[in-house]
Amino acid sequence: MAGQLKEVRNRIKSVQSTQQITKAMKMVSAAKLRRAQDSIIQMRPYALKLQDMLSNIVSGSDGNMTIKLAETRTVEKVLLIVITSDRGLCGAYNANVVKLAKAVVAEKYESQFNKGNVTIWNIGKKGWESLTKSGYKTDATFKDIFLNLQFEQVQAAASAAMKAFENNEFDAVELIYSEFKNAATQSFVAEQFLPIPKVAAKESGRKTDFIFEPAKELLIAELMPKILNTQLYKAVLDGNASEHGARMTAMDKASENANELLKSLKISYNRARQAAITTELTEIVSGAAALQG
Repeated sequence: MAGQLKEVRNRIKSVQSTQQITKAMKMVSAAKLRRAQDSIIQMRPYALKLQDMLSNIVSGSDGNMTIKLAETRTVEKVLLIVITSDRGLCGAYNANVVKLAKAVVAEKYESQFNKGNVTIWNIGKKGWESLTKSGYKTDATFKDIFLNLQFEQVQAAASAAMKAFENNEFDAVELIYSEFKNAATQSFVAEQFLPIPKVAAKESGRKTDFIFEPAKELLIAELMPKILNTQLYKAVLDGNASEHGARMTAMDKASENANELLKSLKISYNRARQAAITTELTEIVSGAAALQG
């Protein structure tokens, strides 16, 4: 009985120690989430408007000029840029991103995958580890961006993807990441990066047009890489905020589960202690009765 009491006491101490860790991790993630959330909320309207403007320009070109990054080709070689986190303990966040990447390959690029023509550039160590183990063709060049999350680091990845597309190394480039909604909700999306998608014609038949100064060709050549850099940076910021939100939620749930487990263990401990006291009293009474007899 004494051994059982000691075992339950040790389990209670272990759960209490774990709970302290989960609470501390929740507080750290909450502080990081605030900064990450502010960054993506400020960035998103600007990035979406630029992306919409770029799609409108490409759609309204009418073949008057050659835009290499908007060139639609037969898809033989595919690049997927998969954005996950460097660390775990954030619920199913990384697993869901990896699951979406595998689903995109299976549904859209199965024939290219069978030929070995699907390449995955990972941003974040967890996705790289998982997809590499699963036998996918991965590239770890940019997987450590989150160690020093700066626009220049993301710009290098976007520039490399644009250069590879222009050199016909890839015929399609897609972003796979988690779009941040709030601390408890993320939306996992696969978004076309290259070729630049065109907007659908409006029902009214009117096209959005722009007045260009200086020349249209010069302006597009200058703006297009910057807008695509911004698009990838937005996706990385979305992934960063999603990671901290998922980790904060996971640690909160873990702390609640620890409370429930502690209640159960304390009940078990009290029952075992009462049983031990009852047994000792019974032994004492029995011994006294034996002496009197």
